[in-house]
Amino acid sequence: MSGRILILDSVATNRIVLRAKLLTAQYLVTCASTIADALNMVRSDLADLLIVDLGQPAELVLDFIQTVRTDPATAALPIIAISSFCTPAGRLEALEAGADDILIKPIADGLLQARIRSLLRARDADSELRLRDDTSRALGFAEPAAGFAVPGRIALIEDGTTAAKGLSSAVSRILGYEVQTLDPDSALSLDPSGGVPDVFVIPARTDASRVDVGIVFRLVADLRSRSESRLAAQLIVVPSDTPEIAAMALDLGANDVVIDAAEPAEIAHRIAALLRRKANLDRLRDTVKSGIRAAVTDPLTGLYNRRYALPHLASLAERALADRREFALMVLDIDHFKRINDTYGHASGDKVLVGVAQCLRDNLRAIDLVARIGGEEFLIAMPETTVDQARGAADRLRRLIETATFETDQPGQVVRVTLSIGVAIGGVDPARPEDVTRMVDRADAALYMAKSAGRNTVTISRSAA
Repeated sequence: MSGRILILDSVATNRIVLRAKLLTAQYLVTCASTIADALNMVRSDLADLLIVDLGQPAELVLDFIQTVRTDPATAALPIIAISSFCTPAGRLEALEAGADDILIKPIADGLLQARIRSLLRARDADSELRLRDDTSRALGFAEPAAGFAVPGRIALIEDGTTAAKGLSSAVSRILGYEVQTLDPDSALSLDPSGGVPDVFVIPARTDASRVDVGIVFRLVADLRSRSESRLAAQLIVVPSDTPEIAAMALDLGANDVVIDAAEPAEIAHRIAALLRRKANLDRLRDTVKSGIRAAVTDPLTGLYNRRYALPHLASLAERALADRREFALMVLDIDHFKRINDTYGHASGDKVLVGVAQCLRDNLRAIDLVARIGGEEFLIAMPETTVDQARGAADRLRRLIETATFETDQPGQVVRVTLSIGVAIGGVDPARPEDVTRMVDRADAALYMAKSAGRNTVTISRSAA
């Protein structure tokens, strides 16, 4: 089954007909005839989407929708309200109570199915957001979600009508955000440096003097496929007698549709909802990026950590063997680092680590990897590097550190440190590929020899010399 749907309708015939249609579409469907039963089912997590008939006393139904939407346990549940007749004010009231959409009977099957698919996709994204938020907070990577407060960027695709201009002005007045107007070609050639809209409002009209439906479908698909606009939300304004256009737009990737007879207040409400949802999805992506970054980065120096360095080294070794080119691995250790901590304190030791890391990073190529793999131990991986080049680079880094001064946590106080470096060369014999852990062991052994030789020196692994 592709989703669990709960139908709330007091009329048995309505429930039976709608349930049969949804079962045919391979949904798992349950029905409730009373608000109390529906609320119990929702709270028992028996539904992924809720369809509510507004034929019951309006106040009770709206209270039920609001209860579902304001309960943290059910707040993300998509809700479709259906009605035989709904005034513009009634539609807005249902949306403000928490419904995601209102469909007027008789409902076209294609539109209903497309709306369900669209809302379930959005629910999956919201569920992933909550899951990743929980995981990130448990790992200490993220703060609790903040409320949506960033002004939204809204673009209306201009169709040359006075109605479009009036809509732009009305939405701008209601939301308090500037509404940019664009022609279709401009919408597809946006400069990302100038800021991409968060929401595109696209009129889909059918008479010859207005935007052609084919152009609208192309806009929906093209905006969703382009890297600079694929994350923007889309609201399509369709004629009320063209449910097939609304269904096609949703399946092509539009986030929401609204009839062109809707009041500006309803359109503005839908835009605001899309802005909030996009803000949540943007936060999801930021959480993923920051979580990955935190998982593979040393928080003190900003260098990669061992978790990142070893897989990177394995990939580097594979490429070196395929290209028959050598690469170098260095393991570096700050000499007598414990003395710095004992003499000046751990805060000063941390500043020295940061300074050494910055010096290493600033004096290597962009393609070289620098990582902190231990307390005062660093790893450097250098692609396409011979043993002579590695020896020269290692000695250059050693001399740079030896002649540098590093600040402590006391103003004006500086210390000097030295490095011992062990070097190993990989990719030497394609017929005998070497495991990267073995190569790290060879570099470690060379580092130990450098320490034993008096420190502040470079030693090359014997098997690579």
